[in-house]
Amino acid sequence: MTRFRPALAPLAIALLGFTAVPLPAAAAPPAACTPAVVASATTDARLTDLFTAYGNDNSRLDDWTGADGTYSLRLPSGKELWIFSDTFLGRVNADGSRPPVVEEGGTTVFLNNSFAVERDGRLSTIHDGTAAKPTAVMPPRDENHWYWAGDATLAGGIVEATYQEYERFGTGAWDWRWHRNVVARFAPGRLERPISVHDLPSGHGVAWASATLKDGGYTYVYGVEDLGSPKYMHLARVRGQSLLGTWEFLTADGTWSRNETDSARIMSGVANEYSVTKVGSSYVLITHDTSEPLSPNIVAYTSCSPAGPFTGRQHVYTTPETGGNIFTYNAHAHPDVAGDGLVVSYNVNSFVNTDHYRDVTIYRPRFLDVTFR
Repeated sequence: MTRFRPALAPLAIALLGFTAVPLPAAAAPPAACTPAVVASATTDARLTDLFTAYGNDNSRLDDWTGADGTYSLRLPSGKELWIFSDTFLGRVNADGSRPPVVEEGGTTVFLNNSFAVERDGRLSTIHDGTAAKPTAVMPPRDENHWYWAGDATLAGGIVEATYQEYERFGTGAWDWRWHRNVVARFAPGRLERPISVHDLPSGHGVAWASATLKDGGYTYVYGVEDLGSPKYMHLARVRGQSLLGTWEFLTADGTWSRNETDSARIMSGVANEYSVTKVGSSYVLITHDTSEPLSPNIVAYTSCSPAGPFTGRQHVYTTPETGGNIFTYNAHAHPDVAGDGLVVSYNVNSFVNTDHYRDVTIYRPRFLDVTFR
């Protein structure tokens, strides 16, 4: 068995959780707003076709054929940076399968993180190493550690991409755990390796950043305290644009503290990856529904404040891929990506590792256009 199967395990349980609960009653009430109401959710044909064609293209054999994570960031040049966690690179066979990974004598490369850059409707893969021996853009410190991507932001023209480091502590398939959070700073013109890597708060069991949001002079950083079931939202903020500033954490009484241990559980029911986006005068939380195991449903909540409380649960979309070995997870929005509405992606996976080699279409993001009224 390759490392691919256990490496996907945290995302395989990303849908477990409980029903959302509001912020404690002592929190300061937010200003009035008009809640956004979901009107429709349809397949985004442009992005679906773009990644399908690119993933099947064999003109290069060191590029993307499938991945999950699927964050995005608009670069100063206007290009779109797509940020992925576990990633397949290599050939796609004529029958829609992929060869085994290199460790098993095949030609498929598996990395724990990568980038792709979109410009004028064309994609290109970014990895470190060489074409013959690609490596991750955020390299692990050793074979027992790896990084999965969180959300990213721009600060002074520099890409600040967050990552969670995981570590293996035994020989069993499930003998791994979250270890810490970091932010890697990349120059937009040299994305194959970071300029520098910096520790982020990691002392309270919260994986930052499931999502980020710039609003009102702050960068809000949303995280998840993952207990398997349930999963809890936490929230921090930094004044200005850079995540290297002083962090403040939302407390149970609705105030902000510089002490990470004061960070409160805002609500349960979020996935490991989600998003908070300003839509009209309200803030929309989009997440996979984790109130039931392996749910195919994507839901939305609204608030008049980026700090919640997020209420008024709405159904957004039921993923048609879910069934049998196949499951979907970690839906979130891409507000900078052009679409017929708010672009939302979700990931597709299988509990059976050989499915990913039998059918390349499984392990690729899907894209939606969500409209509101």
